[in-house]
Amino acid sequence: MKKKRPTLQNVADLVGVTKMTVSRYLKNPDLVSFPLQGLIREALDSLGYIPNRAPDILSNSKSHAIGVLIPSLSNQVFSDVVHGIEAVLEPAGYQTMLAHYGYSRESEEARIATLLSYNVDGLIISESFHTDRVRKMIEVAGVPVIEIMDSVSPPIEQAIGINNEAAAYAMTKFMINKGRHKIAYFAARMDKRTLLKVKGYENAMLDHGFTPLCIKSTNPSSFALGADFLKEVLKNHPDTNGIFCTSDDVAIGALFACQKAGIKVPEDIGIAGFHGHDISRVMVPLLATVITPREEIGRLAAEHLLSRLQGNPISQKVIDLPFKIEAGESI
Repeated sequence: MKKKRPTLQNVADLVGVTKMTVSRYLKNPDLVSFPLQGLIREALDSLGYIPNRAPDILSNSKSHAIGVLIPSLSNQVFSDVVHGIEAVLEPAGYQTMLAHYGYSRESEEARIATLLSYNVDGLIISESFHTDRVRKMIEVAGVPVIEIMDSVSPPIEQAIGINNEAAAYAMTKFMINKGRHKIAYFAARMDKRTLLKVKGYENAMLDHGFTPLCIKSTNPSSFALGADFLKEVLKNHPDTNGIFCTSDDVAIGALFACQKAGIKVPEDIGIAGFHGHDISRVMVPLLATVITPREEIGRLAAEHLLSRLQGNPISQKVIDLPFKIEAGESI
């Protein structure tokens, strides 16, 4: 059975003031005398009082909360994005309501419906492809929406991200220029962003006269998946001399598997990842990777959303941020 929470009246009774006095304190402590501030604060702490914001939300039509949808809770990419978002929202007095949808369009639809039912003031969505119902709900809700991570797909209102296809093309070309001509691409999840990366890799291989080879899995990216991919590619394509992975964890798994098997990196096989995770900066050899501005994406998304909540028009419909090819020591 749900425990009954302390009420404003409980706090007022403990202090010996009216409920209205406690309410004024909660809105702005300076509205009551300094000695009373201390007494009310002590009473709130001792009772474990939790403010009920529902009446304010209903009367003001504002929640001071932003809904943020991410596809993975375990992926460092999105923890960096959320860090950038919260670094902007919290000082501005907004709470982040985080929802996880596991790369499922149906789950995204359900999570957005829930967030909108809590009357969030805006949405930051880590996806560019949605169900018709999602688009209709967003239209009806009338809250500002920013899609992140992808700067190519047409946005609902505004998009902030990178060109994943161009980034994959650039890394593949870099590997080719390093003498890697039999490059396999290791792809996980097979979500829309992964498909864009695959396209960039394939176009770079074909443009340079080489045959693309993509090893795919719908499983999430992981170290273990990278090791499994390596075994598969060496069994069926033993002449492979380059591996480009959809994420750093897959690349690191493949690299460790090479070391375990006595395969020298980069002498025998060159390996590259995507995103520039912290671990790739300290491992031996340093991992070649595409460094993406994940925290900046989150920060800019929050800043632009706040600007629009203040009544400003969209200043830039699509913000395409730069990526960086990190040579590392693994190619």
